[in-house]
Amino acid sequence: MVEQPKGPLDGLLVADFSRILAGPYATMLLADLGAQVIKVEGPGGDDTRTWMPPVRDDVSTYYLGINRNKRSIVLDLKDPDDRAAAQELARRADVMIENMRPGGLARFGLDYDTVAAANERIVYASISGFGAGAGAAMPGYDLMVQAISGLMSLTGDPDGSPFRAGISVFDVMAGLHANIGILAALHRRADSGRGQHVEVNLLSSALSGLVNHSSGYVAGGTVPYRMGNAHPSLFPYEPLPVRDGELIVIAGNDGQFRKLCRVLGLDGLPEDPRFGRNQDRTANREQLRPILVERLLTRTRDEWFRDLMAAGVPCAPINTIDGGVAMAEELGLNPVVTVGGVPGVRNPITFSETPARYELPPPGLDEHGEEIRRWLTN
Repeated sequence: MVEQPKGPLDGLLVADFSRILAGPYATMLLADLGAQVIKVEGPGGDDTRTWMPPVRDDVSTYYLGINRNKRSIVLDLKDPDDRAAAQELARRADVMIENMRPGGLARFGLDYDTVAAANERIVYASISGFGAGAGAAMPGYDLMVQAISGLMSLTGDPDGSPFRAGISVFDVMAGLHANIGILAALHRRADSGRGQHVEVNLLSSALSGLVNHSSGYVAGGTVPYRMGNAHPSLFPYEPLPVRDGELIVIAGNDGQFRKLCRVLGLDGLPEDPRFGRNQDRTANREQLRPILVERLLTRTRDEWFRDLMAAGVPCAPINTIDGGVAMAEELGLNPVVTVGGVPGVRNPITFSETPARYELPPPGLDEHGEEIRRWLTN
């Protein structure tokens, strides 16, 4: 038998005291890359175990989607023996990650200062909604952050109501930021021998993730507004109608616009001073849009997609999730992996020598509790 290569994080022990989305998503990605992740749950289990429908074999697919490659142990931190087990796990771990309200683990001796006193190498990651200062008491729901950060003010029709993003985008983003912090702290530990406290909050992740919009305000004094599917700085960069629906059409630079016009049979359009440069097209979008739409309505989405892509013009059909998975399969990205009979989405990172691993399906509640308790007492 050929021995499988070890993951790039092989040998790393992660004590996962997180729940719901940001923390579990972060720790699943670490587990995929070889870290041994022990998921600590209270007697009631991770909240997402009950977030259904949809379900697979009576288990929430929300939970299944962010908890593979982990081992589960139930520890009631109010119980002295379980609390001692949790403290011992933290003492042995390389990484501890938690997303309780700031300071919530202090009464159990599991706050950073107490854990680091017993384990100076610990990289301790805390994820909160609004930081450990004046916002410490605020519950960290992604929807609240979408509202407070300004994202919802940018989402939806210009004349309609604000909308949330279709996913908990800042939970996911905060989980990714936490992993960046963890890996950076581990790199530093390799030289110093000491861990540190990594803190991430959803609101800071949101403001960073709003990129050009937050920069437009803090650097340019401009408060952006809802534009539907339009882009404030590019045109075309939005869905445009075709014979049988809509197609995303993008001209990210002047060269792409010339190619678009060539395919549409509008070769002279780039010479029009209203449309020659991106800033001109953006300023005159209401004049340019009907010209493009008139041509696009003459053919179907698939016909335009084929010819525009062949000419080097970015465009895309607007799929439902099943269509997105199907296209990833067509492109050879192998988006679905099955572990223990449970399908999930492949880790998005590819390594040439240390590939991601898919060994354990999402654990049942306390599935590995007995095994982990024995290990902690030895």
